[in-house]
Amino acid sequence: MALSLLAMPSTSRAGAALAHALRAAPRRTLHVTPRAAVAHFDTQLLVERLQKHGMTREQAEGVMTVLADAVDESVRGMEAGLVSKAEQEKQRYTQNVDFAQLKSELQLHEKNDLTLMKAENDRLLADVEKLKQRLREEVTRTQAGVRLDLNLEKGRIRDESAQQELKIKEVDTRIESEIAGLRTQIEQAKFSILQYLVGVATGSGALLLAYMRMMVTVVQSVGYGRPEIL
Repeated sequence: MALSLLAMPSTSRAGAALAHALRAAPRRTLHVTPRAAVAHFDTQLLVERLQKHGMTREQAEGVMTVLADAVDESVRGMEAGLVSKAEQEKQRYTQNVDFAQLKSELQLHEKNDLTLMKAENDRLLADVEKLKQRLREEVTRTQAGVRLDLNLEKGRIRDESAQQELKIKEVDTRIESEIAGLRTQIEQAKFSILQYLVGVATGSGALLLAYMRMMVTVVQSVGYGRPEIL
């Protein structure tokens, strides 16, 4: 299990801490305590059975010894790959202690990671709040600038409107002056025409009167035989 955990790639700080703890843990080897030779079958019964089959006691004991050695060797070969219950309990206790220590270290690392994450989150929130404050200041400054530009533009428009009104008033005054001058010239022209007409009428009347007097004189001259000088 330890080898499989060491072979797994660590994808987080907890995994890295686990791999580091397993690498740093001292390796323990299992030692089998040699035991005294123990018969794995009833040797006395075997000797008695062999004697019943016609063997002497020495032959029976020799066969029993050979079988006991073979069985004992087989058992030792099987036990070579096994661990005693005491060693197994000891190893289990050691593993429990190691895993408890590893769990404590992982919890400590997790707590430290949470503390770091919380500090980082608080820092990010502070940065976001600063950015919001800066954005509000920029928006306020921009609005103030826009209002100032609008006020300046309104003032410029009012000035231009006032200038246009003055120009319009000047044009109106000039037009009224021109109209007054035209009226005066028309009145003068009317008066001159009237004088001309009066003069023409007077001259025409004088000519008519002269013509009428001349006609009267001619008539009188014809009636009396002699001309009469008026």
